[in-house]
Amino acid sequence: MEKMLEIRWHGRGGQGAKTAALLLGEAAMQAGKYVQAFPEYGPERMGAPVQSFDRISGEPITLHCSVTNPEVVVVLDPSLMEVVDVTAGLAEDGVLLINTPKSPAEMRKQLSWQGDKFYTVDASAIALETIKRNVPNTCMMGALLRVTQLMDFENLLEDTRHKLEKKFKNRPEIVEGNMIAIRRAYEEVKLQ
Repeated sequence: MEKMLEIRWHGRGGQGAKTAALLLGEAAMQAGKYVQAFPEYGPERMGAPVQSFDRISGEPITLHCSVTNPEVVVVLDPSLMEVVDVTAGLAEDGVLLINTPKSPAEMRKQLSWQGDKFYTVDASAIALETIKRNVPNTCMMGALLRVTQLMDFENLLEDTRHKLEKKFKNRPEIVEGNMIAIRRAYEEVKLQ
């Protein structure tokens, strides 16, 4: 039986944590996995802390609750670490991925979490350069795939391209910018 992978995304309203969780879940489903992908938020406004979750497994998933002990935590906005314990429930052998220009060693000084799988990527800078907006969600998907090897990278790109082409029918530059952003983050993610 294949172990279920649980991922918790931390972001602020408008940064795309919900969209990233859904895109990743849909790509995993296309790869033949069982998936749950869902947000957890109330009437939050733009900029308020939000969480989204993915569960990905080779077997049917029977849990129907929030992810409290994730194997992977993805942080889209490092300022959240001042108000949210992003590492809550993350085991020492888990994966922590943070959007920041800082190195994992610099970021470690801000956290009490001591796991070895600590990664950073400057997803905001990549997003600004490629899609002209500070929406780091697709960048973080690329970095996440690099550090977890969750699925085939080219399959994720293809599935994400297909979904974005539907959403942005008359905006091919947004689709292409996101494809470049995903690939750059995959290549530029830093580990400690």
